[in-house]
Amino acid sequence: MERVLIAGGTGLVGKALTSYLLERGYHVIILTRNIFTAQSSFPPHSQLTYSLWNPTTSFIDPAILKISDHIINLAGAGVADKRWSSRRKKEIFDSRVIAGACIVRALEEHPHHVKTVVNASAIGWYGPDTATVTDGFSEEAPSNADFLGATCKEWERSAAAIDKLGIRVVTLRIGIVLTPAGGALLEFIKPLRWGIATMLGNGKQIISWIHIHDLVSLFEYAIIKNDLQGVYNAVAPKPVTNQELVQTLAVSKKSFFISIPIPAFLLKLIMGEMSIEVLKSTTVSSKKIMNAGFQFRFPTIQLALRSFF
Repeated sequence: MERVLIAGGTGLVGKALTSYLLERGYHVIILTRNIFTAQSSFPPHSQLTYSLWNPTTSFIDPAILKISDHIINLAGAGVADKRWSSRRKKEIFDSRVIAGACIVRALEEHPHHVKTVVNASAIGWYGPDTATVTDGFSEEAPSNADFLGATCKEWERSAAAIDKLGIRVVTLRIGIVLTPAGGALLEFIKPLRWGIATMLGNGKQIISWIHIHDLVSLFEYAIIKNDLQGVYNAVAPKPVTNQELVQTLAVSKKSFFISIPIPAFLLKLIMGEMSIEVLKSTTVSSKKIMNAGFQFRFPTIQLALRSFF
């Protein structure tokens, strides 16, 4: 039985991934600052255990490293959970970079037999679409100079030293995750209760998304596919416009709706700097991971949304 150590296991993706891996027969160990709080996130399971860590002080129980085969690092404060004040931006940045550095230091200083580290990143690495990027951003594209681009760059850099330890490292740049459990999808669903399909700005911006099932499957794929190494975009093959996503969602829920655009200036007023991300059109390519053999179960938005409703 392979043991997977997960940092960030109680977040939106972490919960889905933990449940998926348990169903697949893995033993999952969740790193947490508070075991009681983490335990309340899951029903009891014989193959699920918890271990304390504190990234700020670089503490991880060395005994856990000795029995872990793989590490998945999902740690990080939610990007869209709160308005981006200076304090919140620092929290978003530090929570990712410090967690990555903590894992590197633990692997450098303590005996272990970890074979793989899968590190989360995000498509915030990329900037807005340009005329020169015709097939979507590939993994070789440079990071954007804005807040999320710089955060993703340092996020990935914080874990880069693991490769020098002889451990296989896979980094997944994750797109907008679609799941009925929370996140962006629920925000789009809320107005539909009143028959309103809200388009953000002009609705023409491209959204590079991924179904939660495909994402957790991709994390497992990164573990078992021994020749997988480096950076891969975790996005579905068929990105969509904001308008197409919202209208397809309305149809999937069999809702009568009226499309109403929310002007860009109003989004900027409400969301501040974060509005840049919801108005930005970013087309990201999934060719590299598909060429590596990964098959998406939900390649289109129609299939993805139909699976939820």
